[in-house]
Formats: sequence, structure tokens, C-alpha cells
Amino acid sequence: MSTRVVDPAMKVAAIRIPGRLTPELLERAARPVEVDIASTALDSVEACREFVSHLIQDGTAVYGSTTGFGPLVEFAGRDEAVDQCDNILYHLTAGQGEDLPPRVVRAAVLARLWSLTRAHSGVSVHVVTALAAMLRTDFAPAVPRIGSLGASGDLVPLAYVAGALRGQGFAYVSGRRMPAAEALAVAGLTPLALDGRDGLALVNGTSVTAAAAGLAVESIRRSHGVAITLTGVLVDILGSDIGFLSAHLLEAFGHPHAAAVAARLRGLLAGTKPTGTRSLQEPYSLRCTPHLLGAVESSLHHVGGVVDDDLNGVSDNPLFFPEHGTVVHGGNFFGQPVAFAADLLTTSTVQMGNLAERQLDLLIDPHRNGGLPPMLATEPGKQHGVQGVQLAATATVASMRRAAMPASIQSIPTNGHNQDVIPFGTQAALNALDAATSVRWLHGSLAVALRQAVHVGGRRPTAPACADIIDRLVAAIPPIDPDRPLDSDVRAAAALLDDLVAPTETRADK
Repeated sequence: MSTRVVDPAMKVAAIRIPGRLTPELLERAARPVEVDIASTALDSVEACREFVSHLIQDGTAVYGSTTGFGPLVEFAGRDEAVDQCDNILYHLTAGQGEDLPPRVVRAAVLARLWSLTRAHSGVSVHVVTALAAMLRTDFAPAVPRIGSLGASGDLVPLAYVAGALRGQGFAYVSGRRMPAAEALAVAGLTPLALDGRDGLALVNGTSVTAAAAGLAVESIRRSHGVAITLTGVLVDILGSDIGFLSAHLLEAFGHPHAAAVAARLRGLLAGTKPTGTRSLQEPYSLRCTPHLLGAVESSLHHVGGVVDDDLNGVSDNPLFFPEHGTVVHGGNFFGQPVAFAADLLTTSTVQMGNLAERQLDLLIDPHRNGGLPPMLATEPGKQHGVQGVQLAATATVASMRRAAMPASIQSIPTNGHNQDVIPFGTQAALNALDAATSVRWLHGSLAVALRQAVHVGGRRPTAPACADIIDRLVAAIPPIDPDRPLDSDVRAAAALLDDLVAPTETRADK
């Protein structure tokens, strides 16, 4: 594939293969990015491909190259290798629903590329170089959300990726959806030629699952830092005593991540001066934040490790080991590890959302907020402050809770009982990514309310770090006086908070 010239300002730092694939690298792929594949990696890919060719020439049965697919493995495939690609892709092009965000699809392409360059998939060298060429542009295949079971890889969504690269279906360039053949031309790419082995290698892995989970992990890590930050600012504006953050207290609790959260809050609140007018014991939405957010951090630690393992593994079938002279048929495409991990991530994120919504409720209640006006309205009745923001926040929490049913336990036998147990890892990962978006809205809502609290009489924080955060919010978000639409303010506050905890020029949050 040749590529058009892309404005250098659009590109981000190069990604190099081999190495470790991380959620941060997945985020980089949202924009055109240079992917440098070492010649040694390409040599290994070529050697594996030659090994596969010899196996087939010697009459060895190789799933997907000489056979049908799934339960039709007992039947011969098509005679010609190029026709065998149509055999795999066409019947899988059956997805439904809205398109996945282009950033998710591009991250999945990077994850697939990473796996293929491990040289156990038998793919052609020109396939991996073509994926790298695609990532240098802003081309993104149009992929429907519904279709993958995460049980035999992400077959249906990755079939759309492969199809778009062949010039079939639809794709996005510069945010515009158009026929894939046209999009390839606009991006300066040529249609990708595939045979059956290439086609199966492209679709028979869990790269959409791993990519969506990785993006969710990175976003929720930031939101965890935002939750700590907003809690500290809220404590300072209210003038609470910070005894509940005692190092001795949290050490006795016995959970190191809870102690770490408390330590971060103590650092943020260094220099704060309690008013002395608050209750001896604050509500749980303040007093128990180290315990809640510490538990979230524990979950993130576990989930991050699982996702990292998956991103850097080889998840397709069969796998080829030229160094051992073997082809092995198995089940590495079964996405159960990420399915469990993503469901845990969703659960943790929903509880973080619950916390943000309750902290917002605390701040707008004149009976609990130190006497600030209801809804933080400048003139209650004539104005309504953050009343609408709270309504939307309540709706957001309800939506998060409804979507939090674990996907990883919804097994439904299918595929002629070939796939008789199903992990639904793709749905679990996309649920986690949805939750990541929702919790950002909730944090943006709470930030708008904190900024408004200072406007209507709440004190400017006395801890220097908290005061600096409020000053940044004040500079970015005008006071609500008089009432005005606040949807864009919530999103602007969410973006500002992301940059406060993890500044970057390459992140592409939705």
C-alpha cells in the first residue's frame, strides 16, 4: 500500500515493533501514527509464512487453509487460496448496529498488527506492512458494534476490517463515512490482496476485545485520578476535617491501595484549614473515599495486568511454530480472561460514578453543604444553577447501572455447538469503554458544580493544590449567572480534568 502525505502536525510519536503494546499506545493510534516494524520481525513473519506453504504443499491439513470454517471443518474449503479468503470473510460480514468509534477500530488494527508480527499466524508479510501503512493515515474501517462473541476471536468485526482494507464495505477518512474503495483512494492506500490464510489470521483473534478493554483501562485510570482530585477539592471547599485520611487509620484497614489513595488526598489537601463547623463524621461519600477509590485502584491493577497480557499474546488459531516444525490447533482465541477483567472494570467504574453523583448531591443540598444556596443557584427560583446538570447525572448513573450486568456469564451455545461455551469478551470490553465515557461526564458535572459553589459563596480552597485546580476551572468555565445551557461546559470540564491528571497531546477521548 502506498499512502498519501499526511500533515505532520496530525501524527504522533512513532511506535516500534517488537516491544510491549500498552493502552497508551492504543490511544496514540486514534491519529495517524508511524509504526516501525523491525526487519527481524518481518523476517520471522516471512519464515512462518514459508513454513505454512510447505505444510500445505505436503498435504498437511491446516484449518482454514484446506478446510471449511467452524463446524464445517470436516469439509474441504475452496480450491484456490484467493477464493478461500472470500470463503472466510463473506459469511462473517453480518454485523449489525451502529459503527464502533474509529479510534476503537484503529486501536484494534494496531493490536492485530502486534499479534501478527509475533510470527505464529502464518500471515503474508505484505499484510503486516499494509496494516502499518493504514495506521500512517487517518483511514478507519466502518465496523458495526454487534456481532462478535469473543469466543473464536472477534470474527465479525474483524471481517469488516479486512473487507474495508480490500475496498469492500465502508470506511472513515477524516471523520467522513464513505465507500471503502473511495476511502482507500482518498487516504492514498491501495486495496489489500489476501488469500485464505491471510483472511483467517486477520479475523481469528481477540484484537477488538483487547483494544476496547485497553482504551477503557487507560481512560478509567485517568478518571480514578480525577475522582481523587475532585474529592480533595470538595473536602476543602466544605472545610471538612481530614482526620478520616489518617495514615494510621488506613494502615490499620490493611489494604495498601486504600492507604495510597489516602496519601494522595493528604498531599492534595496539604495546607487546608478546616472550618470547625462540619459534623464530627462526614457522609460516606467523603469519609469512605479512600476505601472506595482504593478498591477501584486494586481492580485497575488486576485488570491492567490481564489486558497487558492479552495485548501482547497471540490469540488466533491455528498457530504455527516453525522452530519446532509444528502446527497446533487450539483455543487461544477464547477471550475469557479479558471478559472477566472488563466486567470487573465496569463494576468498579459504576461505583466510581455512584460516588461522583452522591458528591454532587451533597454539594447542592443546603442542609449539608454548609449553607450554600440550593442547586448552587445565584438567585434560587429566578435561576436554577446546576439543577439540570444533576438531573443528567442521575440519568447517567442509572444508564451505567443498567449496562453493568456482566457479559462474561451470558454464554449461549451457537455455531452448531462448535462454540458451545461463549465468553462475550467483546461486549464486556465495550461496556467498560461506555462506562469510561459516562464517568467522565459525571466528573465533568461535579467539576462544574464545584466551580459554581465558589461563585455562590463557597470558600476558595485553602490548600494550595486545591486552590490551583479551582482557579483552572474558574478560568475555563464561566459562572452560571444567569442560567445557560451547560452540556458543553460539562464536557469542557471533563477534558480539563483529564489534562490535570495526565496531560498529553496525543490522547483522543470521546
